[in-house]
Amino acid sequence: MGGYSWYKNSRLNRVSSWDNSPCYDIPSEIIYIKDENSKKSWSLGLNPKADEKNYNVIYGFGYAKYIHKCDGLEQNLEIFVPKQDSCKIGILQLKNTTMNRKKLKLYYYIKPVIEEDETKSNGYINVDLDKNNNIVYAKNMYKEELQDTIIYISCSEKIEFYTGDKNFFLGTEGISNPHGLRAKNLNNSNGLGKNICMVYEVQIELKSYESKELSIILGAEDNLIDCKNTAYKYSKIQNCIQELNNIKKYWREFLGRLQISTPLESTNIVLNGWIPYQTVSSRLLGKSGYYQSGGAYGFRDQLQDVLGLKYFDPSIAKKQIIKHAKHQFIEGDVEHWWHEETNRGIRTRFSDDLLWLPYVVMEYIKHTGDISILDIELPYLQGDLLQEGEDEKYDKYAESNLKESLYKHCIKAIEKSLNFGIHGLPKIGTGDWNDGFSNVGNKGKGESVWLGFFLYDILNNFIPICRQKQNRELEFKYETIKNSLKKELNSNGWDGRWFRRAFMDDGNMLGSMENDECRIDSIAQSWSVISGAGDNDKKFISMDSLENHLIDRENGLIKLLDPPFEKGKLDPGYIKGYLPGVRENGGQYTHGSCWVIIAECILGFGDKALELYRMINPIEHSRTKDASQKYKVEPYVIAADIYAESNLAGRGGWTWYTGSSSWYYRAGIEYILGLKIEDACLKIEPCIPKEWKEYEIKYKWKESIYNIKVKNPDGKNKGITKIILNDKEVENKIKLDGKRNVYNIEVIL
Repeated sequence: MGGYSWYKNSRLNRVSSWDNSPCYDIPSEIIYIKDENSKKSWSLGLNPKADEKNYNVIYGFGYAKYIHKCDGLEQNLEIFVPKQDSCKIGILQLKNTTMNRKKLKLYYYIKPVIEEDETKSNGYINVDLDKNNNIVYAKNMYKEELQDTIIYISCSEKIEFYTGDKNFFLGTEGISNPHGLRAKNLNNSNGLGKNICMVYEVQIELKSYESKELSIILGAEDNLIDCKNTAYKYSKIQNCIQELNNIKKYWREFLGRLQISTPLESTNIVLNGWIPYQTVSSRLLGKSGYYQSGGAYGFRDQLQDVLGLKYFDPSIAKKQIIKHAKHQFIEGDVEHWWHEETNRGIRTRFSDDLLWLPYVVMEYIKHTGDISILDIELPYLQGDLLQEGEDEKYDKYAESNLKESLYKHCIKAIEKSLNFGIHGLPKIGTGDWNDGFSNVGNKGKGESVWLGFFLYDILNNFIPICRQKQNRELEFKYETIKNSLKKELNSNGWDGRWFRRAFMDDGNMLGSMENDECRIDSIAQSWSVISGAGDNDKKFISMDSLENHLIDRENGLIKLLDPPFEKGKLDPGYIKGYLPGVRENGGQYTHGSCWVIIAECILGFGDKALELYRMINPIEHSRTKDASQKYKVEPYVIAADIYAESNLAGRGGWTWYTGSSSWYYRAGIEYILGLKIEDACLKIEPCIPKEWKEYEIKYKWKESIYNIKVKNPDGKNKGITKIILNDKEVENKIKLDGKRNVYNIEVIL
């Protein structure tokens, strides 16, 4: 019920245990209730000690609510994390619905970690009760760098008994029927040197038909004084309620900045909150989810995440750009990922990571018009270069004394990428966007067709910046390389009906009709359109081939490649370790699906774009009981992948913690509905189905409100006839002013 918690880093400093086993589903935070009169006990959530099956859960923005009724007792628990304080609060409402007085005991159990893994810290954690401050607190007595971390549990009710001894509390029957619930009281043992847990018990009495509210607190701080102060603050129910209202208000205002109303309700639901909420909460704040608890920043990952958040607050993108630029090495390459708390990260030979810096910088400038970001002086990292035959190195890299403008950081990234093979295409290294292609070019010869399109797009957009900076030499150089790259992409990259994916070190091709496996790959086709580098006829032919080979309408998915790798002679890397049709190996990798939809919009195919957009919407995979049992994952957040083969076809995986959420949002808002902000000006350039007669967008920019109604009287896919702003016809470029004004905009296709 409580999930798991962490302090500062969701991997390196877990407060309670993380477990993602779908077979066992072992909770690490549990609330038990015991009726002292009937001696009956149960857990407040369905797992691990359910008494009946009438459990309900409501998930909202910033909170979760658990509702249960049994034994004449109504139980409503609302859990949230305050915006400023490092704790998790549960407001528990209990109501006695009988005529008899109820005498209850409540037990709050957590499996403490204060480390990366519970097996590493078990036996080294000391648990103690501070009766004066009503907290049970714990410290890791062994791990030196974590000895400042103190975790605690508390309650608005008086704590008299606790235990840190897991063997005593659980006994022989485990969390489904703990011995501690049958004992007269907990044993007040600190548990040091034993199997560790943290549990307290409190007594609660309810008169007939009486209701009561209490707070249940789990927190962490760097000193005991802050623990005591925070616990005291949230021992007051009114403070808890006020903070819960603050959290709900924050998300309501943030997500409410952009709201849509279209003829397709499933699109309205996911775009009006859930997708950006997923991006912010899981990708930027938590860096964690059920399928992976990483805790680290990925260089390409969190940069892509902010692309979909530019409509809400472009400063989020600016902060992320600045953070990532500091993790670029003097030589131009970057850390693939790093932990902010330890300054440790991994240096690799991935070929695309570094290019996401100039890509996102240019997107930010295009959106805001803020060219001054290029002048910000930022340091580089320094460290040992990778040796020959060394694909990666995890280390603590120091900040160098060299500081240069973000403009020069971008140039260094581009220059590092201008490393071409015998086919005139950029070398792939140990992987481009597809990390699974780890053996395609690790000998230094393999080339990537997709990376060629990506690099072309970056050069095409960076050349005007060189011109603006009056760097004519660089402008001419990049223009020459861009033109040469386009020629090679359309000759050496072309396979007759679609674009190839890559050339391997040994000369073998991926994404060719000659292949038994990986004959066609999605992202080379979509980026030939997105980048504009594909010849006109080839773009249409390749997207038609993509539709014929990679779109599975029966199971509602868009495959990344086909056929998957299995028994063929090619050894592209660890991608082959996945089962056929799973994740990158021929399943739907939703990043790629979103790029397909964006490409269809660019080509003007609005009917097809919305069909595919609707097809991969998680709500559409969960409309019926049969569909949801096939899909198996949450219907309100984007899944990173959907399996594509045999009995697993249509099953979702890797939800929440996926960068696909930002791309899905961008595909819907920017390319289908056509809301574009360029140089701080609003433009509408939709690509919609012909059958849509109208839709609406409400956009709040600072203090201004833009009410946009798009009408399609002639049943078009795209193309604006006129725009009317407050009853006056204007050009399709409306300056955002941010003042307290309301703008009513009517768009006629």
